Amino acid sequence: VTTVLLNFENAGISEKTLLNLVLSHGFFYGGLAQFCAGMWEFATGNTFGATAFTSYGAFWISLAAFIWAHEGGLFAGAQELDMFLYFLTWGCLSAGLWLITFRISKALSVVFGSLVLLFALLAIGEYSTAIHK
Repeated sequence: VTTVLLNFENAGISEKTLLNLVLSHGFFYGGLAQFCAGMWEFATGNTFGATAFTSYGAFWISLAAFIWAHEGGLFAGAQELDMFLYFLTWGCLSAGLWLITFRISKALSVVFGSLVLLFALLAIGEYSTAIHK
């Protein structure tokens, strides 16, 4: 849900107020809930699930905090190149996790493969915006 809302915002097909909804989802649903799920996975001994859930929970919390601070003027100097590097590094983590899923299940391979594609497209979008200013 959080990803879909963010993509509506990125595509510019929403009201300006959608960003507030994206941020609240990023902090709580995409962020805190996934982070907690990672801790529960750790408690059950599922290292992969713990790593994936806590990592992507932290991703959403950090992205929401960055956008919130940027929109509030705290990070006024942040540029598209910064976001390119941010999405690129998350794409690399996703690619590593994707390789691990080949030994777990096809369904997880599809999910993590789509995450690699998503982060690649987000990084390309930010990079192309940065170089075409």
